Amino acid sequence: MTHTTTTPTILAEVPTGLWIGGRSVDADSGETFAVENPANGEILCRVADAREAESLRALDAAASAQEAWAATTPRERSEILRRAYDMIVARTDEIAELITLEMGKSVAESRGEVAYGADFLRWFSEEAVRITGTFGANPTGPGRIATIRQPVGPCLLITPWNVPLAMATRKVGPALAAGCTVVLKPAAQTPLTSLLFARIMREAGLPDGVLNVVTTTRPETVSVPLMSDPRLRKVSFTGSTPVGRLLLRTAADQVLRTSMELGGNAPFIVCADADLDAAVKGALIAKMRNVGEACIAANRFYVHEDVADEFVDRLVTALSQLQVGDGMEPGTDVGPLIDGTQRAKVAALVDDAVAHGATVALGGTVPDAPGYFYPPTVLQNVSPECRMSSEEIFGPVAPVTTFRDDAEALRLANATEFGLVSYVFTQDFTRALWFSEKLESGMVGLNRGFISNAAAPFGGVKQSGLGREGGAEGIAEYLETKYIAMGPE
Repeated sequence: MTHTTTTPTILAEVPTGLWIGGRSVDADSGETFAVENPANGEILCRVADAREAESLRALDAAASAQEAWAATTPRERSEILRRAYDMIVARTDEIAELITLEMGKSVAESRGEVAYGADFLRWFSEEAVRITGTFGANPTGPGRIATIRQPVGPCLLITPWNVPLAMATRKVGPALAAGCTVVLKPAAQTPLTSLLFARIMREAGLPDGVLNVVTTTRPETVSVPLMSDPRLRKVSFTGSTPVGRLLLRTAADQVLRTSMELGGNAPFIVCADADLDAAVKGALIAKMRNVGEACIAANRFYVHEDVADEFVDRLVTALSQLQVGDGMEPGTDVGPLIDGTQRAKVAALVDDAVAHGATVALGGTVPDAPGYFYPPTVLQNVSPECRMSSEEIFGPVAPVTTFRDDAEALRLANATEFGLVSYVFTQDFTRALWFSEKLESGMVGLNRGFISNAAAPFGGVKQSGLGREGGAEGIAEYLETKYIAMGPE
């Protein structure tokens, strides 16, 4: 396991205050909080810690800028987003280092996030000029029916710590393209990428007040006052289902538009006829991307009993070759988990599975080293009764359970309150369609472990959320439809 103490100069460019009205400002109290490098526990810097007053000032800025921003032409909004895309791509290496410093994933993987995150700006720069309405005859009498689509208004966007750039751009991109102003609240573990992103957006020509960033260690002191203010018209949240439920209750009082991208418990089904080379490759991507800290990570592996032993052997071999270490070091494949709390949760889930009869084929122990590392782990004979069969692992652990036939695999896969994504590996076309239609999830990865795409609608069903991000559907979440009845009577 390797570590580094090198601190890139990109940190010097990150605003450490709250980003309100196009500039960095201190919290009224002067309070700050530390941002930690999860690879070694060192403090990277301190940023402003906001409370209610600062959050409302951010909304003041967004509300004041709303009318003018909504009045800009779609082409102007499009060109600002496109410039921001170009600027982020040009600074891929620096931004990737910043992501790795505060989140932990390898720099190579962070570069992938930069490309993915930037692509939302490019995609929604194109969608900005495709906002259309309708015009047609009244089918029951004289006159005409017209519809136009207008921006919802000021939005609160709440992002998680695991993909700090892409989660911001996936929300900010469509909001700005639609003509909405924004208050962005990033997670306290990873605020630096969002603060740098705000500065880049201003450099790309975004008017002051259109994008504001509020950092805080007490999210309820920011979100509740904002969501209680009648000027706010939408909240978009990515995070846990319990927090999502609380936000939905709070949103009800103001009848706020909501988008909720919540928890996942993704099944990864390997049928008897699967191409095992493809299945293992897909498993590495679906499980180990982002150190397993992703809502779309494969959480439950269901493998046909005829191929289970071979699949596990191949998966263990592949995972054993991954290098665990500081994400800043060349050659690192698996960085640390975000913090000690998350690592303790992963370790507890593994211990619980073993207590329920699971056997450890690889890993399964916390290393005695600085940072919040947990090794790639494979468990066999995992009971449906253990916690990780119903809870998100959010770590590099692959629990394997066998099944006898397709019906059993489907029953196991759907036996969850969540429904974000499912993965299926089979070479039979009819079986592939059957699973794709029957699986209770908003997305399906068919013979592939990578599904993220700015041009595709991302979202789930059941307790995994409401609405979609990305694709043509993504901008619709930030638009209202107005109907105009045109004379004569």
